[in-house]
Amino acid sequence: MNFNWFRKKNKKVPPAFFLEYEKCILNTEKLPINETRFVVFDTETTGLDKKKDRVLSIGAVALINNTLNVNDSFEVYLKQEIFNPETVHIHGILKEGNTTKITELEALKQFLKYIGNSVLVGHHVGFDVAMINQILLRNNLPGLKNKTLDTEYLYRKSKHTIYKNTLPEERYTLDKLCDELNVSKSDRHTASGDAFITAIIFLKIMSRLDKKGNLKFRELLS
Repeated sequence: MNFNWFRKKNKKVPPAFFLEYEKCILNTEKLPINETRFVVFDTETTGLDKKKDRVLSIGAVALINNTLNVNDSFEVYLKQEIFNPETVHIHGILKEGNTTKITELEALKQFLKYIGNSVLVGHHVGFDVAMINQILLRNNLPGLKNKTLDTEYLYRKSKHTIYKNTLPEERYTLDKLCDELNVSKSDRHTASGDAFITAIIFLKIMSRLDKKGNLKFRELLS
């Protein structure tokens, strides 16, 4: 018996919003850096366990051609199935309160529509991507397909460019990068606030890396 035909016939088709997301990823053009849309994003979570903890809010802002467009921004708060009172003093998000909250699935739909085929940027971006991927997994969907850039890695790269690899490797928190690059820490520990701060940091790092104006995207990944 041909089981491949049976599997294909019974394979669950992803919902329309995810198919639209996949379609735009597949149709992504290879653009120069100054035409590429970067989305800098951050998540506030109930904790650091990627499987047990949950996303409380997602904040993002877009950049094109070294310009931060505050009108092209994103922010959602999610309904809390899991509540950890120990982390409230960090992010300030209460289980109830007056803030409008939406379901994980609705947040996912809105986020995927917002990011489209953009390059995702974040500080320790692997964690935020993993948290979004867990939401996708809980909805029986594959993980994010966007290219990603991490500001800690890029900052190290910029220091190596300046000091010719003579400095030892260091770990950089977002606060430490704010201090090193003279970026205000106002509105820290909110998803939208941290996304905005990270976007400013990203712009400053990019100006260091692209002094000659001929930086190629592949150089950011290598």
